[in-house]
Amino acid sequence: MPHNSFSTLKKFKIGDNKSGQYYSLPALGKALGVDISRLPVSIRVVLEAVLRNCDGKKVTEEHVRQLAGWQPNTSREEEIPFVVARVVLQDFTGVPLLADVAAMRSVAQRMGKNPKAIEPLVPVDLVVDHSVMIDYFGTPKALDLNMKLEFKRNQERYQFMKWGMQAFKTFGVVPPGFGIVHQVNLEYLARGVHRTADGVYYPDTLVGTDSHTTMINGIGVVGWGVGGIEAEAGMLGQPVYFLTPDVVGVELKGQLREGVTATDLVLRITEMLRQEKVVGKFVEFCGEGTSSLSVTDRATIGNMAPEYGATMGFFPVDTRTIDYFRATGRTAEEIAALESYFKAQKMFGVPKARDIDYTKLLTLDLSTVAPSLAGPKRPQDRIEIGNVKSTFIDLFSRPIAENGFAQPAEKLSEIFPTAKKNVSLKNGDVLIAAITSCTNTSNPNVMLAAGLLAKKAVEAGLKVSSKVKTSLAPGSRVVTHYLEKTGLLPYLEQLGFDVAAYGCTTCIGNAGDLAAEYNQAILENDLVCAAVLSGNRNFEARIHPNIKANFLASPPLVVAYAIAGNMTVDLMTEPVGRGKDGDVWLGNIWPTSEEIQALVQSSMTPRDFRDNYAQVQQNPGKLWEKIKGVTGETYNWPKSTYIAEPPFFEGFEMTPAPMPQVRGARALGVFGDSITTDHISPAGSIKDTSPAGRWLTEHGVLKPDFNSYGSRRGNHEIMMRGTFANVRIKNLMIPPRADGSRFEGGDTLFQPGGEQMSIYDAAMKYVAAGIPTVVFGGEEYGTGSSRDWAAKGTQLLGVKAVIARSFERIHRSNLVGMGVLPLQFKGADSVQSLGITGRETYDIEGLEHGIRPQQDVTLVIHREDGVEQRVTVLLRIDTPIEVDYYQHGGILPFVLRQLLADEGAAAKKAA
Repeated sequence: MPHNSFSTLKKFKIGDNKSGQYYSLPALGKALGVDISRLPVSIRVVLEAVLRNCDGKKVTEEHVRQLAGWQPNTSREEEIPFVVARVVLQDFTGVPLLADVAAMRSVAQRMGKNPKAIEPLVPVDLVVDHSVMIDYFGTPKALDLNMKLEFKRNQERYQFMKWGMQAFKTFGVVPPGFGIVHQVNLEYLARGVHRTADGVYYPDTLVGTDSHTTMINGIGVVGWGVGGIEAEAGMLGQPVYFLTPDVVGVELKGQLREGVTATDLVLRITEMLRQEKVVGKFVEFCGEGTSSLSVTDRATIGNMAPEYGATMGFFPVDTRTIDYFRATGRTAEEIAALESYFKAQKMFGVPKARDIDYTKLLTLDLSTVAPSLAGPKRPQDRIEIGNVKSTFIDLFSRPIAENGFAQPAEKLSEIFPTAKKNVSLKNGDVLIAAITSCTNTSNPNVMLAAGLLAKKAVEAGLKVSSKVKTSLAPGSRVVTHYLEKTGLLPYLEQLGFDVAAYGCTTCIGNAGDLAAEYNQAILENDLVCAAVLSGNRNFEARIHPNIKANFLASPPLVVAYAIAGNMTVDLMTEPVGRGKDGDVWLGNIWPTSEEIQALVQSSMTPRDFRDNYAQVQQNPGKLWEKIKGVTGETYNWPKSTYIAEPPFFEGFEMTPAPMPQVRGARALGVFGDSITTDHISPAGSIKDTSPAGRWLTEHGVLKPDFNSYGSRRGNHEIMMRGTFANVRIKNLMIPPRADGSRFEGGDTLFQPGGEQMSIYDAAMKYVAAGIPTVVFGGEEYGTGSSRDWAAKGTQLLGVKAVIARSFERIHRSNLVGMGVLPLQFKGADSVQSLGITGRETYDIEGLEHGIRPQQDVTLVIHREDGVEQRVTVLLRIDTPIEVDYYQHGGILPFVLRQLLADEGAAAKKAA
């Protein structure tokens, strides 16, 4: 279908003496007889992409009509082919993506095809932000020492990235030490609108290989996190397909009270929207309260969309967006184009709730938001600050099944000595206090609040105990600049919050280790110690394997709890600490909004941002310049424990093989509710006794050089051995102990016989015997970060199907993308109601004569006593394109076959 089939290509004026072309949504509405202005703004941005990319093949006129006719409440059956403007990667997910694309080129070369047929068709930016660890802290040298260690550990990965920079025309890298991907995206990479070579303007849209890509929603950019396998398809010219979404409007009213931060607001919104079950939906903010929020406050809320379960948390473009682009050093031409474009599309400004037809409208009065933390295990479990002490004490003795720690109450007051002289530990002790994460470090209001609180605390004579591991990891260098300019950084440093890294650290498990004496005391006495961090994730074992209670808090509260030192200090009724003149209360050191705003106004200029990001190209740093990568169109795959050619294309042929039937399968694991990708996907440190640790040892790697799972995501041998190996995962196949507690760790029972062994070892025995395997789960299977390895590792272990009560959006999509069947129990059926123990064998019937999206299939359970039970389950292959992906063995073989077929057709035409 030609682009102009709807006659919507129009001109618009940019500034006083320039014009451009655009695909007009008002004109489309007129042509179709549809009131486009009633559509949610986020739907309109997606509609523009569908309209502009309408080619009659991947994107048809029917797709345009369907989305233009979006109704707020109807069944969602149509899929949207969304062609994004660009792709953004972080290095943990970006390296395996680059490895997959490099492997595609290797396949093309081996088949006698042109390797250059494999080339990103949209700009791809990789920001190296996940590799640094907090080994050093509390010293002015921490940043330099941690970066040197980072480069030493990751040299092979960085060499691989440099190969990618020269091999692909549209692949760029922001080197280590510049900041967190989402803050760099917000401050630097985002362009507002793009322009084609022939002068057509269109909105900035993207997908990113990190769930918190949604931070970009704060500036009116439609984008969200996808798995690396989806991102690969997007960057290689495939639309990102998703079901037409519901759009939940959130009307914000009023304004925040004195002393309440954007972090408190986002924790309240996360709690509220989790309860509303917005999983897989767009959330769009509207109303006067939304208009009053700064862009950085909006970005904080957008960032947490994965925590409240939404695909996006979207804020329309308005005058505050324009002010932010101006303040962060964008050019006058870019700013004029952004404002003029959105006004021409009649999408400029935050709408009133009554002006848009939402699926559902929720309302939040900002004045009701109170200072809060979230934890100790999930980001949606908000606790108002006055209830933190009582909640911790209550959970301390509650059973594990009730989210507690199952400890005797009297143990809370006990003191436990450590091997370190004159240092003892108590339950509730704060051992990690980290100002970290994209969520908050992009927000100058909360960062300057932390600095002001530190200043007042130091002046009052307060200190932080030496047993607290303190760190400051700003989201960009600009943060350090304004903390220095305002004179606040020295006060943070006096409390131990020296700049330790520019990157995503504690929030993803890169907090580094605790002192050995503390680890020993925790393990020997089964202590429940705490971490307080300004992050977005606090799932079990994520922050540190030995710290069981993890709380999300605003940066100033992180500093306050570091001083208080224990979660049983009630900061509302007890002193934060004792200073030089006696007790000091939180109110004595909490900064006012006037103090914060005065510093925000004076501490940043557009030039600060321009000068900082100019260094990405001009002066990336000596450590980066020393890295030398190989050259050439294809990678040479040198022997490495970091990078290896992935096995996903072994035996690749242009015609896909028939999909194997699942018969006589065994259970590899039976899991409960809220199994996250942190439980499934390898993350954090590598234990020497684990399958991955043993493999590294066998290959001559010493334990100090193990690095983290994240840094080794480019090597499938490591990652498949670490899949389902989380130290806190509970496989319900293993019977409970005498006291009712469950075994924790990545073990299973190999059947028949029931021998206990690691999930990896059992999986390899099943694979060797030609026995397929399945995994069972409960509600919200696969919540957490958009980790492609949670699906890749599952596939490499030989798992043919995951059968759960419900799935998280990205992980379900990724399972399909790796050729693994996601099956969902129907009605009240569950592992528990069906009495599944993992000792049975299983068949999956109903796919033999073709696959339809969301069809019913039959799970046949063969009991040990010979009884057979047939259970209807829902196939969660949701769209026609996902059927194609599955039948090709996954999205990667599907895309590769398309690219090589196109290359072959082009070569034949040229001949």
